[in-house]
Amino acid sequence: MERTFLSWEDLLRLVRHLVGRLPGEEFDLILGIARGGLIPTALLAQALGMRDIVTAAVRFYEGEEALPEPVFLQFPPDPVLFGKRVLVVDDVWDSGRTALAVKLRVRQAGGFPLVATLHFKPGRNQVPDQPDVYAEATEAWVVYPWAPEAWRKT
Repeated sequence: MERTFLSWEDLLRLVRHLVGRLPGEEFDLILGIARGGLIPTALLAQALGMRDIVTAAVRFYEGEEALPEPVFLQFPPDPVLFGKRVLVVDDVWDSGRTALAVKLRVRQAGGFPLVATLHFKPGRNQVPDQPDVYAEATEAWVVYPWAPEAWRKT
C-alpha cells in the first residue's frame, strides 16, 4: 500500500483546509478521538478559539482480533453532551467504525455531533456513513508527523 508521509507543515495546511470547510455554526465543545485525533483536536481548538475539549477512547480490537462492538474505555458523561453541538475530531476515517461509534454515542447522549477528519478513505469505508467534513480523500496509508514511523524517517 502506498504510504504518504506528512510533515508538520502539511498537517497545518490540512487543519486550515478543514477549518475552511466547517459550517458557519459555532460548536459548544470539541471531542477528540484518542489517539490519532488528539493532535488535530488541539490544533482545531486553537484555530477555532475553543476551550471546551473532551476526549473519547474506543477500542475495536483485542490483540489482533476484531471485536463485534466497540468498547468505550473513556467517554464524556451524558450531561456534558446533552443538547450540545459537538465537533467530533479524528485523524482518519478508514473503516469508519470508530468515528461512527462515537457519533452515535454522542447522539444517544442527546448531543448533536458533526464529524471532522483530516482524511477520508472512501474505498475502505465499511459503514453507511462518512465524515461530515474532511480535508482530503485518499486511499494511501497516511503517516502523520507524530507517528513513530515518521520519527524514524527523519
